Amino acid sequence: VLTHIDAVQPELLVVDSIQTVASGDVDGAAGGVTQVRAVAAALVRVAKERHLPTLLVGHVTKDGSIAGPRALEHIVDVVLQFEGERNSRLRLLRAIKNRFGPVDEMGCFDLSDEGIVEVADATGLFVSRHPEPIAGTCVTVTVEGRRPLLAEVQSLITVATGPTPRRAVSGLESSRLAMLLAVLDRRVGLRLGPHDIYASTVGGAVLRGPAADLAVAVAIASAATNVPVPATTVAIGEVGLAGELRQVPGMAQRLSEAARLGFTHAVVPRDHQHAPAARRELDELTIIECADLFRALAMLNVVGEGPVRLPPDLRIS
Repeated sequence: VLTHIDAVQPELLVVDSIQTVASGDVDGAAGGVTQVRAVAAALVRVAKERHLPTLLVGHVTKDGSIAGPRALEHIVDVVLQFEGERNSRLRLLRAIKNRFGPVDEMGCFDLSDEGIVEVADATGLFVSRHPEPIAGTCVTVTVEGRRPLLAEVQSLITVATGPTPRRAVSGLESSRLAMLLAVLDRRVGLRLGPHDIYASTVGGAVLRGPAADLAVAVAIASAATNVPVPATTVAIGEVGLAGELRQVPGMAQRLSEAARLGFTHAVVPRDHQHAPAARRELDELTIIECADLFRALAMLNVVGEGPVRLPPDLRIS
């Protein structure tokens, strides 16, 4: 590689992949710890001496970390990770390390038939369009890097046909779903233990963290009571074990994105300086602040003021 650089004098060097290049000055097979460290150090030295932009492509392990020694990340100046779900067209380019700038930027790309195309606004990839409101759906706003994105959560509840009810999730954390089901049971009175529960995101979006708790809980409650949530409503917030709603980072940015995209109502955790349920305005967006999950569901007319009653087709006879 170094000899070829001397002969070609390139303006940009791309090595794909670093684990397949070996150096004769050190022992070991290509891809080993010693080889990867030596090859990376030699290429970085040449890049700095010649002011040559260099891209080193590295394999990743099944959990998404860079294969080989962690020293490779310390040698280079910038680490970018290209990721995406196998069943989703969306690909994300994240900055893991950057010595010359922030690491909270993210690029969105669409894997189309013509190749990888930049997506300026990826919101439409994670939200389905229904001609009329459908029970069991709720929209939230997630934040990827610095970019707020709409994401839709869908839930379906049926009577269990086997001895053990199923809990199936896609794009959500199964542990948080189990916690939310317990909160709905204990704090709201929604008895869903004997039912099969399915929860998923639209478009292969992956929602990590507690900011989507309220949307997941609303979608499940909406599916159980068969009461649809208005299509112009978003739900953002963390749900605690006591049923309380908690603030999440970047709330102002999330609400501004919802207002920009035409949503008219947002259900969020209340500011502790306000009343238990308060309303305020942001442009054309009406912000409904609720202290706990039951109040949020009642504001959306998903549950009533009395005990929650399931539709007849979900009752256990």
